[in-house]
Amino acid sequence: MRTRVKICGFTRSEDAAEAARLGADAIGLVFYPPSPRHVDIDRAVAICRTLPAFVTVVGLFVDEAREGVEQVMDRVPLDLLQFHGDEPAEYCRSFGRPYFKAVRMAAGTDLAGLAKAYGDARGLLLDADDAQAKGGTGTRFDWALVPERCTLPVILAGGLKPDNVVAALEQVRPYAVDVSSGVESAKGIKDHNKMAAFLNEVHRFDHGQQ
Repeated sequence: MRTRVKICGFTRSEDAAEAARLGADAIGLVFYPPSPRHVDIDRAVAICRTLPAFVTVVGLFVDEAREGVEQVMDRVPLDLLQFHGDEPAEYCRSFGRPYFKAVRMAAGTDLAGLAKAYGDARGLLLDADDAQAKGGTGTRFDWALVPERCTLPVILAGGLKPDNVVAALEQVRPYAVDVSSGVESAKGIKDHNKMAAFLNEVHRFDHGQQ
């Protein structure tokens, strides 16, 4: 099975266009004002205009008011919603749009229970346990916390970069990986060479599994 790749936290159209050219399956846009990778609606629309067909656009929200999510959805062509806070399943599914839920991984995290609670999610994104930063910290968690089986597709995030993504894939075997700070030259500024290296490493791993 081919590993899908999402690159998150774009703030510049040229970076998103290059990610698509390099073969990223999805690009993530952060609608969380405290984040250094936050984009407003106008910038998000401009970024989306540079993307070719068949690239999934993901909107990331953190405990956002319903009106805030709806305002973004009205103007930005989001294919998927990513909820990165403490949103209950009822809230996540209420927008009528495919979604996935981020999980802060720590000892004792009940992934099986979360997969049941968010049973209609398109996947669970497993990230480092940092309640303050809400993702994008560049910190990895202990991959041994991920069980061998999960009833929902697993999207692995947290501290991934070109020089460790193969090790992560070998250990966890996720459906997809999600990278942000690991392919940046500065927060919100993607390094095109690092993006290429990351995608090349994922493709190399996949090729070795065939």
